Amino acid sequence: MQFQLQKNAEKRRLDMTPMIDCVFQLLLFFLVASHFEEQARMTGEGELDANLPEAAAAMPMVMRPRELIVNIDSQGQFFVSGEVQSEPQLGNLLRRSQVDNPGNQSVVIRGDETADWKYIARVMSLCNQAQINDYRVAVVPEDEAAPGN
Repeated sequence: MQFQLQKNAEKRRLDMTPMIDCVFQLLLFFLVASHFEEQARMTGEGELDANLPEAAAAMPMVMRPRELIVNIDSQGQFFVSGEVQSEPQLGNLLRRSQVDNPGNQSVVIRGDETADWKYIARVMSLCNQAQINDYRVAVVPEDEAAPGN
């Protein structure tokens, strides 16, 4: 079977409008980008010739700091990271952690159920003195604490 091809020159025109639009968009982008780079260079806000220090354990600033866990035993002793802390030592530790993580430091207070409430309240007071607002007292929900569950 033979096909008849009509050779009509008018039907084979190529539309250049989309390509011209793309070229104008690219031209506009590069003009604007080069203007910002030139302006930054003139105002001195561009590149800074400085040797930045290296840090072995640097962490990104967006990372939330590790929460500080204060344990209180039945005798009212304060434990942080397994070490016994006196009240002044705990206060200094809380102030230091607030300075290291301003506005982001959180504290979890874990008191023994037989400990007097005054020890837990004292840790809360030390957090307030160190200007740490994100502190909470850890408890076990009643349904998990009931025997037989």
